Amino acid sequence: MRPKRKQKLYLSLGLIALAAIAVGLTLYALRSNINLFFSPVQIAAGDAPFERQIRAGGMVKEGTVARDPESLDVAFVVTDYVDDLEVRYSGILPDLFREGQGVVVVGELQSEGWLRADQVLARHDENYMPPEVAQALEDAGYSPEDYQAKAAEVAERMEAQQQGASQ
Repeated sequence: MRPKRKQKLYLSLGLIALAAIAVGLTLYALRSNINLFFSPVQIAAGDAPFERQIRAGGMVKEGTVARDPESLDVAFVVTDYVDDLEVRYSGILPDLFREGQGVVVVGELQSEGWLRADQVLARHDENYMPPEVAQALEDAGYSPEDYQAKAAEVAERMEAQQQGASQ
């Protein structure tokens, strides 16, 4: 091999090695910022990692919201009408948060099976289902339309209860 050709080969191998190192360092840095979405069905099946930031979504189960009167601590259950997930959150909940409505929570799944939420996101109306929840239900073999009818039924019942309580 001629010296000029040998020099080009070493230069090419060096550039490839530097590119591989740059890609590896970038992926390592992004690893901690990736929030994967899991439904309560997937969490119950053991697909979600423990003590790592994840997103979980579903509907707030009726009658499960428990607020601590001494602090901002709230516990509630998120359901996809197949399995349930207990969520504990400390902070101010969004205005749209209520029972029978869809939420997406960001937090860490604890080894005891409940999720410590750092952020709670509420949806806009009873006809909307987060796309991740709809996809997870379809992947689990369930139809999101069935659950939207159940969610609308729960929302109507909750509104009737609120109107009855205000009168």
